[in-house]
Amino acid sequence: MKKLLIIGYVWPEPNSSAAGSRMMQLIQFFQMQNYDISFASPALETEHMVDLRSLHIGVENIALNCSSFDEFIKKLNPTVVMFDRFMMEEQFGWRVSKHCPDAMRILDTEDLFCLRNARHQAYKEQRALTDTDLLTSDMAKREVAAIFRSDISLMISSVEVELLQRLFKVDASLIHYCPFMLSQAQLTQTNPKYAQRHDFMAIGNFRHAPNWDAVLWLKQQIWPLIRKQLPHVKLNVYGAYPPPKATDLHDEKSGFLIKGWVDDAVLAMQSAKVCLAPLRFGAGIKGKLAEAMYCGTPSVTTDIGIESMQTSLPWAGAVTNDPQAIADAAVKLYQEEVLWQAASDLGQKNAQLMYQSEVILTELAVKLTQVATDLNAHRQNNFIGSMLNHHHHKSTQYMSQWIDVKTQLKVLTESDGESC
Repeated sequence: MKKLLIIGYVWPEPNSSAAGSRMMQLIQFFQMQNYDISFASPALETEHMVDLRSLHIGVENIALNCSSFDEFIKKLNPTVVMFDRFMMEEQFGWRVSKHCPDAMRILDTEDLFCLRNARHQAYKEQRALTDTDLLTSDMAKREVAAIFRSDISLMISSVEVELLQRLFKVDASLIHYCPFMLSQAQLTQTNPKYAQRHDFMAIGNFRHAPNWDAVLWLKQQIWPLIRKQLPHVKLNVYGAYPPPKATDLHDEKSGFLIKGWVDDAVLAMQSAKVCLAPLRFGAGIKGKLAEAMYCGTPSVTTDIGIESMQTSLPWAGAVTNDPQAIADAAVKLYQEEVLWQAASDLGQKNAQLMYQSEVILTELAVKLTQVATDLNAHRQNNFIGSMLNHHHHKSTQYMSQWIDVKTQLKVLTESDGESC
């Protein structure tokens, strides 16, 4: 049987983040391809993580910079290893390459960290992002190197595919565009009508900097402008892991309600009349906006929000970067049923055009088969990747082994001290 090892940056939490949902979509794909799947992570387990064991997935807690991983992966001997974000490829890639050289190595980027971080920095400096910001970024060098070292990298954003090819000269054979994958049931579900809905909503994991910035912008500028025109409406702000600085924003009087964790995000989205997503920086594509689409909930967002989520049809709501314009568009959608219904219908149509799982999964299966059929030739055609693997893995190997020995010596020293 084919074996897949996923090395997770975190344990998957599909109800907490789009990254968690995306991971579960990929797991379902590999299960349909008859893979025996194991999921390993150095992260601490969390209360909201999926019960992977109930899905017949092996679970393994692994340690950073520890030779115990070597025995684990040699025994498992996977056919495919998928790294969840580039940091896991950096940490464990050399061990996989050394002990399972014939395993295909896939990098699931989720989004480009370097792009998100560069945009965040440019935003803080109140200027536009430039190519130089990325070309001089240490994180970009690390992340793009991991992409070159991998046999295939899954990209969720077509904009990021273009960026990698244009700016970083990554060959198209190393990249595969793989956005959200929605089932036919999701894409054709019956949603509540205008009269059955009430209030506004915003949603996003509070640990994600773009989401936290959006909440602050809503609180400080946008929501007061909406509330001035609609004095009795409420904004329900949902999201996992709200810190005290977020819950302190809760204000019943102004209708700004920090709800935090929600058990059923789809039900919350279906209950809202309008979704607000005023994102000022970020990368990838936005799970909250895809959810709004198939739930028939009009959304008001920004240019960052709609990146790589547009079709030939108009946006299902409104797109603007100005606080007053965001507020005015939100109020208009909230008040005008005909406009609201047109946007609601557009959402489902756009989702159907972009995220049909059958189409996306078929293309992914074909790509992986092509690479696996002649993996050696694929690697030979990627000389930069071979070169980076040679140099990076050696340096990482020696550093990791030094840390491992240092840790063992510390344990031995402490044990000797206790026995004295």
